[in-house]
Amino acid sequence: MRLTAAGVGLAALAAGCGLQSAAGYIPPVEPGSIEHHPELEGEEVRVTSKELTEQLILGKIAVLALDAAGFEVVDQTNIQGSDNARRSMLAGENDLMWEYTGTAWLIYEGQEEVISDPRAQFEAIRDLDLQENDMVWLDPPAPMNNTYAIVVTPETAEEYDLEGISDIENIPENERSLCMDTEFFNRDDGLASLRRDYELSEEEFPSSSDVMSSGVVYPAVSNGTCTLGSAYSTDGRIKALGLELLEDDKEAFPIYNPAITVKQDFAERYPQLREIFAPIAEELDNETITELNAQADQEGQDPVYVARDWMVSEGFIEEGDSLV
Repeated sequence: MRLTAAGVGLAALAAGCGLQSAAGYIPPVEPGSIEHHPELEGEEVRVTSKELTEQLILGKIAVLALDAAGFEVVDQTNIQGSDNARRSMLAGENDLMWEYTGTAWLIYEGQEEVISDPRAQFEAIRDLDLQENDMVWLDPPAPMNNTYAIVVTPETAEEYDLEGISDIENIPENERSLCMDTEFFNRDDGLASLRRDYELSEEEFPSSSDVMSSGVVYPAVSNGTCTLGSAYSTDGRIKALGLELLEDDKEAFPIYNPAITVKQDFAERYPQLREIFAPIAEELDNETITELNAQADQEGQDPVYVARDWMVSEGFIEEGDSLV
């Protein structure tokens, strides 16, 4: 088993597509409940992820699982932006990535129907992506749902009697300031979906807005820079900063269950992938991933160690002997 970072090839990819790699140190691991497959020795798999903390953790989980199973893993995680990560998969520049059902359904495939049932959403994108792009979604998806959300401080919630997003109407129009990240601002399943489903015009919401990196949104809401903030529902900083999630009472935001995606020929070549990832996916619920996200974002742990320690605790892998 040999882990490699992306070298000259990835550098060229990054230069051409604006991509960045987080191909850092990968700790040595040994098989646990993940079975080592001798037939996979020397078989290369290129793993990618988006740049968000949760995606980095999921990407490192995939890297470590595949290494334990016997693959030669090329770590190409940390691509900037969902579209760039997706294009790298479609172009055959990467082989495997955790992708979210709602993102693929609404953004990549341009579907307008929001499917609120997780299983129905998974099956819909699984079938469509296979038909349109020869992309295979491994079953089962993880039960965790990293959907968009709106957060406020407890003080704001109490002052304006906020429980659901519909209650935004309780806030005076000139005080409906919103901090949000770039994707929430730009994507149709973000701000546009919120305005559409909650019948909020541009004049009504927000009264003012600040677009910033996702990590800055949470403290900006906490310190009063904005009244409301866009959030990812499984982000550990919500709990750490004592923020409150407003209920999406009109189901404006889709289901975002992650699942392993690979091209069809790759899935057929390596049927072992289903055996490797099914037990892992089943354990990734909201409580688990929120805690893992908090370990990285609040405690400052490197995502690869967050991933490794969780996988060791679940018995999927064992720590290997360090070569240093």
